[in-house]
This record gives sequence, structure tokens and C-alpha cells, in this order.
Amino acid sequence: MLGAIIGDIVGSRFEFGAAPKRDFELFTSECSYTDDTICTVAIADAVLNGREYKDALRDWCNRYPDPMGAYGNMFAQWLASDDPQPMNSFGNGSAMRVSPIGWLYSDWEEVIGEAERSAVVTHNHPEGIKGAQCIAEVISWLRHMRFTKPEIERKVQKFFQYEIPPMKDILKIGAQGHFDATCQETVPMALRCFIDANNFEETIRLAVMCDGDTDTKACIAGSVAEAYYGIPDWMVERTFAYLPDDMLEILDQFYTKIRSEINPKQ
Repeated sequence: MLGAIIGDIVGSRFEFGAAPKRDFELFTSECSYTDDTICTVAIADAVLNGREYKDALRDWCNRYPDPMGAYGNMFAQWLASDDPQPMNSFGNGSAMRVSPIGWLYSDWEEVIGEAERSAVVTHNHPEGIKGAQCIAEVISWLRHMRFTKPEIERKVQKFFQYEIPPMKDILKIGAQGHFDATCQETVPMALRCFIDANNFEETIRLAVMCDGDTDTKACIAGSVAEAYYGIPDWMVERTFAYLPDDMLEILDQFYTKIRSEINPKQ
């Protein structure tokens, strides 16, 4: 979960700004959490505290109505509605917020089912659902099965029919100014950044260097990389400084539960 938030914060200043330069500074005063972090916290809150996904998303997004970069137009309309209904969306928002489910559920069917339930309140298009299921399942595979990266790539293709493009193609698309806003684009790109990187920080850097939807691509890539590498302590400390107290409370609740499941005597 924190891996997703770190990717969001690091990528935030590049989403609508100048393309990142090599060896860019990860954390600056221009960085902030965006809707990616808010929605990720909402999904964690829903699972941890027995809330409906729809209610948690509306609660958290209304607490923070003006995040950096704003909410997407369709999602903003959903939030503003008195009776919001699914939007048949296949945008990458369903995949960027799903990481807590890959950690808080262990059974394969539960992970797939909860990922779908978290998606359909807004993203009920089959591609929107698939994007969420893929990322939640990859996190679960890495946590429980310790699959290798080549195994992950093969299984993503087999079970989710995603062709993960080579990095050179992703960089070329980014250099052309294309903004990857759909699950079917962003999810494979983010997975390639994870697969080609050698550590957590490099995963985030690669995702941001691909340009386009930098915060969301880095959010998704970071969520997967956390399950494989963990996160350096210094990055955790820097990230906490960007987050308000109510988000930190959910993070504390989340990692307390994760630690207790890994070591029940704690």
C-alpha cells in the first residue's frame, strides 16, 4: 500500500509538468499526494473497518475535494451525484487504488472477488475490472508464492491476457506525449517498469521516466514493487511527511494488521 502512495507522490509533479530528467530528485516541495493516494487509503479503510467501497471512496474523496491534479472528470461527476452509479469506465483508477486488497486477502478467489467489488462501484467495464484484479493478484502472488519476474510476466499473459510491452516502446510512447489513462495501457506499462527494475527505487524511477500518467503509473508499479522488494526506510520517512494524520492512522492500522498476520505473536 505504501509503495503505491510513494509512487503517487514522486510522480505527482510530472503528470502535467515538464518531462522528468534522468536522476531527478524523488521528493521535493512540488510533490504531493493525489487522488491516487486518497482512493488507495479509502479502499484500505473499507476492508479494515468493514465499510462499503462506495461509501469509503465518497467519504475520503469528499474529505479531500481538491487534490493535486484534481479528480478525473467522470469520477468527479460520480462524487458529485446524489446517487452515484458505475460509469462503465476502464480508466486506470481501478488499478491504482486496489493494492490494499492484495495484502489484506490471501485466498486467490477472495483477492479476485474483492478486487472486482472495489472496481465496479465506478469502473464496471470488463477492462476496468481486469486491471484491478491483475494488480491485486500480482501482489498476492509475490507475497505468497514468491514467483520470479519471468513467472509473473507469463502468468499475467495467461490469466489476464496482457502483453507487457518492452521498455523501449513505452519510453517511445511517452516521448511522443501520449497520456496513458486506461487500464489496458497503464497496467502492462507499470508491470514492465517493475520487471525491468533492480530495486524499489529504480521501479519508481522507471515508471516516472516513462512520462504520461506519471503518478498513476508509478503508483501501480510501486504497489507491486513493495510486495517484491519492500521499501527503504528513508523513503518511508520522507513519505510520511506529506500525509495528513487521518491517512497516517489508516496506514498504521494497515501495517499493524499485516505484521500481526506475518507474526501472530507480535
